Amino acid sequence: MGPGKELVDMSARPREFKDTAVIDAAMEVFWEHGFEGSSTEKLCERTGLGRGSLYNAFGSKQALYEKALERYQELGIEIQVDVLEQPGPVKDRLRALMVWGIDQDFDGAKRRGCLSINAAIERGVKDAEVARLVGGHVGRLEQALCHVIAVGQRSGEITSKRPALELSRSFLSSFYGLRVLGKIVEDRRVLEDIVEGTLAAL
Repeated sequence: MGPGKELVDMSARPREFKDTAVIDAAMEVFWEHGFEGSSTEKLCERTGLGRGSLYNAFGSKQALYEKALERYQELGIEIQVDVLEQPGPVKDRLRALMVWGIDQDFDGAKRRGCLSINAAIERGVKDAEVARLVGGHVGRLEQALCHVIAVGQRSGEITSKRPALELSRSFLSSFYGLRVLGKIVEDRRVLEDIVEGTLAAL
């Protein structure tokens, strides 16, 4: 490796780290307050950047929101796929994914729900880029679910003869419905019943 290459790599790391930290901080603001409720003042306070620096770096509040949503989805899909790819019975893995969602929604007093779902509800109809980002995330989870369900059908653990893709979409409907209910339902057992009913249908 020549000295020029080494210099480029070393100088790139601090900016990349800084941007990630800013995006993570902004993600928390958008997650707590939504797009409309996240003022520039709140974003500057949480990220530690002035208004000029914030918009020089990202261009606009909308662009920062999209970066934050991408970051949330990048972290979330990695965790979700990891859960589905764990060894063990297929239904246990599917249950683990739904329980993970419940745990997320019952974590602390904020009850923020899923940022992707929040974004879809708040901006999906009027913001084509947000709709594209959320749709891409859902598509990646659908693919992972379809693979796992197909494995379960081949092993005989999943007895439904419906196409794996159809079953994965039905599961997705329950999973995301669970996440929406997780923001308002106080009794965790209600959501656990949904988990068991969803799995029983497979």
